[in-house]
Amino acid sequence: MDIATLLGMVGAIAIVLLSVQRTGQLEMFTGDWFSPVFVICGTLLGVMIRYSMGHFLSSLKVVAQTFSNQKNDPQLLIDEIVNLATVSRKDGLLALEKVTISEPFLEEGVQMLIDGSGGDVVKQSMSKNMRGILERNSASQKVWRTMGEASPAFGMIGTVIGLVAMMANMEDPKAIGSAMALALLTTLWGSFLANVLFLPVADKLKYRSSNEQMKLTICIDGVMAIQSGQNPRVIASVLGAYLDPTKRAQVPVKGKK
Repeated sequence: MDIATLLGMVGAIAIVLLSVQRTGQLEMFTGDWFSPVFVICGTLLGVMIRYSMGHFLSSLKVVAQTFSNQKNDPQLLIDEIVNLATVSRKDGLLALEKVTISEPFLEEGVQMLIDGSGGDVVKQSMSKNMRGILERNSASQKVWRTMGEASPAFGMIGTVIGLVAMMANMEDPKAIGSAMALALLTTLWGSFLANVLFLPVADKLKYRSSNEQMKLTICIDGVMAIQSGQNPRVIASVLGAYLDPTKRAQVPVKGKK
């Protein structure tokens, strides 16, 4: 479970509820079920117009990724590549068949080396696969960002409908205030859903896609380094350049403990 996502979302909902309670009109907010239904359904239907059904449904499924605590330590990946390079230099590429590889993308590249594929072929294939992965991630981000843009618009549409109905029935001046308040609720729901759910999910997916891009790039460079027979210490130093300097593992210097 990603604590940051959970705390952020729960905290945002709690502070909005607290603000609503302070108005003394909690029943009005909780009793109007149609406003959130209108905004949610309108947003989803509007987004469906822009994308295919398969694309839309697959993008909804990735919301679970925002709550999952992904194990994405690039240093561990670099250490694994260095270990593969050490085995390869000592016993040859075929010895890598006996090594368990935790990252599927890295395993795919190493298997191509074992099968005798040339460096250019391996790099081209892995690069193409990486582009496909990143394009799918980008497509999911776009769907959620589109929902974040559409929900305030549907909130405003609901408010305009309510105001038109209110203007058409102004015989009772005392009812104007409550009617206007109800009309504005859809605007509240549109803004709330956009800023607490849709846009945060889109940004979280973008952040994770950026981390995945770095991980995949490390895999490609690592496989190419193994294929060329580079020294494991050199590989560790080169791949470590992708990391934050404060988080890089120190490469041991020969002759020093």
